Amino acid sequence: MTLSLDYAALSDVGRVRRNNEDSAYAGPHLLLLADGMGGAAAGEVASAAAVQVIRKLDKPGIVGEDMIEALAGAVHRANERLSELVEEDPEREGMGSTVTALMFDGEQLGLAHLGDSRAYRMRDGLLYQLSHDHTFVQSLVDEGRISKEEAFTHPHRNLILRVLDGRPDSDPDLEILDVRAGDRLMLCSDGLPDYVSDEVIAASMSDGTPDSVVVELITHALEAGSNDNVTCVVADVVETQPSSGHAPQLVGAAAELAQGSTGRGEPTIAVRGHGHGAGGGGHGAFDPEELRYAPRAPKRFPWLRRLAVLVVVLALIGGGGWLAYSWTQKQYYVGTDGDYVAIFKGVDEDIPGISLSKVYEQQTLQVDKLPTYSREQVENNIQADDLAAARQIVSELQRTAAECAAKVKPTPTPTPKPSTPRPSAPVSTAPKLPTSTAPSAKPSTTPTTGTVDPDDCDGVR
Repeated sequence: MTLSLDYAALSDVGRVRRNNEDSAYAGPHLLLLADGMGGAAAGEVASAAAVQVIRKLDKPGIVGEDMIEALAGAVHRANERLSELVEEDPEREGMGSTVTALMFDGEQLGLAHLGDSRAYRMRDGLLYQLSHDHTFVQSLVDEGRISKEEAFTHPHRNLILRVLDGRPDSDPDLEILDVRAGDRLMLCSDGLPDYVSDEVIAASMSDGTPDSVVVELITHALEAGSNDNVTCVVADVVETQPSSGHAPQLVGAAAELAQGSTGRGEPTIAVRGHGHGAGGGGHGAFDPEELRYAPRAPKRFPWLRRLAVLVVVLALIGGGGWLAYSWTQKQYYVGTDGDYVAIFKGVDEDIPGISLSKVYEQQTLQVDKLPTYSREQVENNIQADDLAAARQIVSELQRTAAECAAKVKPTPTPTPKPSTPRPSAPVSTAPKLPTSTAPSAKPSTTPTTGTVDPDDCDGVR
């Protein structure tokens, strides 16, 4: 049974900030949320860039475990895109974005997660958090140093440890999840769970349509005093045709930049502390986004780091090439140098601008003194294990040439033995002994050899 997604997405800039750094996307095969960071203009650029790259996965045909590979590749490409944007504008140094994505193939979900945005699933009236926060306070909870209740009010609950920021160590969590009809899925930026409890979120998700749920959840966050952007994506897993249709929905900074905005936005309003209320605390004026990512020191001199990487890569390539060339110069083979047999050092291969072989020893043996078979072997090159083996091959060729040269002389024909005339009538019954016999022919004095067959010396010139 193939299932479908009935989805809705909504983003609100909030009551404090004047620019929206959240971006979200909802489509038939992909739910995606990115919360930008970096303050001023960089946060919305980062989240929008991440969404624009990863949203290309919203297409049929990617199923099962292939979703994990596709998500990992898309997050990697988004990370490279952020690195390119920093190179284009150094003022964007330190920007980044969270990424939480659910890919849907009609039977399963593929999850990719990086940062502190969240993915939830409501099933049979119970709310489950599918993602795991990459935050400082979550690490304290994992270690048992604080409880979940203490984490909810911890003064450093928003400090992120992992985020998509153009650095090579930005690897997401990846997982395949089961799904069934009746499940309700929800993605949200931290502007919701940092101010609204799981119980309130569960109550809002237990009833209504995806459109009404995203409105209710964002309303709860704003009423609770959220000083951040708030974005939600809600999707129902259904067996029928979704009422939302199949048109994708793009909201937040990604939608604004897609419509032609420069992405610079207006400066962020400074937030002044009001004790430890629902809206967060602190003393003095600060930018929540700057404070949130303070532990991540900005990269300095990125061009120098890239130059160093390039030098290392070129050194590895050069070193490998030199090792390969050195190996070729320890090889030997027997071939032809003009009309003569020669021993070559190197390998018989051609590389433009580089000679991999040269004559090491030229021999006095002429190629046309060899029989056809041996001559063809030499012309096609005879490989040798080392120099001694090459010289042994030459010695065998010289012996073969000498034997062929010695055995091709003509052999003289023996003189036939004269016949004795027969008498007309017998004189006596006793046989008469001949007084003399004709000399027999002398044998040929031409040297012969039994090691080379005459047929093997064809083609000798």
